[in-house]
This record gives sequence, structure tokens and C-alpha cells, in this order.
Amino acid sequence: MPTYLSSVSDRESQTAWVNKLTKSYYQDDQQAKLMHLQAEVDSLLQQLENLKHQRLAETNQKEE
Repeated sequence: MPTYLSSVSDRESQTAWVNKLTKSYYQDDQQAKLMHLQAEVDSLLQQLENLKHQRLAETNQKEE
């Protein structure tokens, strides 16, 4: 089973790609909902990355 690693910059490029694809396929209200969900996903991903960095920093301090 492949493991998928995603960074915020990867996610931003994915979001741009999805936006291009969805412009012609969704009505305006659906497009707005999709963009809102994408923004929530991006925010949660950023929070996870921040927690990861925080935990790594805490682990490194304990090892010193």
C-alpha cells in the first residue's frame, strides 16, 4: 500500500488543479461549497504540520 506524503505547497498545487477542473463542472453554489471544504482541508493540514514540527522540537529538546 503506497504512503502519501503531502506538504502545504503540494496541497496548494493540487487545489489549483482541482479549481481548474471544477470550474466548468459545478454550479456556483457547489463550487463555493467545494472551495470552502478545500480551505478547511488546507487549514487542517497546516495545523497537523505545525503539530508535527512542535513534537519534533520537543523530542529533540528531551534528547539533548
